[in-house]
Amino acid sequence: MNYAFLLEWGKDHALTVVAVVITLVLIYHYVMERDKAVKLSKKYRNSIFEAQSKIFLNATQYLIEGNKDLAIKEFLNAVDLNRETIETYFALGGLFRSNGEIEKAISIHRSLIARENISENTRLVALKELALDFDKGGFIDKAIETYKDVLKINRDQQDVIQSLCRIYEDIEDWDQAYNYRIMLSKVGQENQSETISHILVQKAKALFEQGQFKSCAEELEDAFRFAPSVSAKILRLKLFIVQSKMEDANALLLELLKEHPMYATFIFVSLDSFGAKVPQKDDYFQRLTQLKTYFLGLNDLDMINAPSIVLSKIRLLKDQNRINDAFNLLDNWMKNDGHSDVLKVEYIKILIDTGKTEEALVQTRGLLNNLNSSLSRHYCSQCGFNSDEIFWRCPQCHNWETIQFRWKV
Repeated sequence: MNYAFLLEWGKDHALTVVAVVITLVLIYHYVMERDKAVKLSKKYRNSIFEAQSKIFLNATQYLIEGNKDLAIKEFLNAVDLNRETIETYFALGGLFRSNGEIEKAISIHRSLIARENISENTRLVALKELALDFDKGGFIDKAIETYKDVLKINRDQQDVIQSLCRIYEDIEDWDQAYNYRIMLSKVGQENQSETISHILVQKAKALFEQGQFKSCAEELEDAFRFAPSVSAKILRLKLFIVQSKMEDANALLLELLKEHPMYATFIFVSLDSFGAKVPQKDDYFQRLTQLKTYFLGLNDLDMINAPSIVLSKIRLLKDQNRINDAFNLLDNWMKNDGHSDVLKVEYIKILIDTGKTEEALVQTRGLLNNLNSSLSRHYCSQCGFNSDEIFWRCPQCHNWETIQFRWKV
């Protein structure tokens, strides 16, 4: 059996699947209700059941067609027919929420919570649905409060804890984000170490920008205890520069470049931009220049031919007005490798800067013949989100350190 095909089909027809499941559950409920409703005559019970079945079949058809408004109308008819059916209210509330009618969804779920004749489990489900309403509607404080109310009743609600993690990370309340990630690590199956490390780095970063370097170093130690993430190493590199620990900085830079060569350019862009936030700017930039000099002198065979490393060296040499050195480095790389369109663009620029216009024209023609798309972009390996900016946490799927680089032109 082709499970991959079934999975893809399920994703493409999610609304259809949900509609059919809802309908089957509701029809089952009404079959049970029909058998148990002994106070009603058999003829009347059957007429109600037939009417309800027709309503739910109609609602399912509308959902399959993507017409939520007519589906809602059918579910409202079902409520009018029998106001004791809890499942109908849940289905209606979920439809209102997905349709953007948040206030109506909130009203329905609040009315369910207020009922006296429902089980505690049903009340808990209604409370979770209400939290989702607040969350979807952007009522963050109320969503947090309601999610926490759910956890007071049952602390093993993994999806609720995940929602709180997401919210606190979105609003950058890193203390609470850390607390709930720790809680999630206890109830969930997935390892949270990488994410917790990133959160601790964010806490350390705030302390760093306040000049509290000792506290920053302590938070970083905790971050490394969970996982040596890229963001943790880059922040530690900044800390080493500020503290004038240049040997440590050199060693850490080499480690970073060997493990993650794709981050080479970003590392130096980040170090440069950070200099504006440091009190003693002159000292910082002097040490940063030392680090760049060390980098330019690296000839480690494990990384010397990585396009991202070469590109970083070229840009640093150009920043220092060392055009001839940049040309020699890139010209040698082009003769031996020459498979990166991004570096071909840099090569053409340097050819123009050094007056080699005829060669620049030849290279430009060759580049245009193989041109695929625009300059390199970043994308999320989990959901495909695209951005020109570096991101540690994907703005779309909220996963950490999923960034990938496209080396295209």
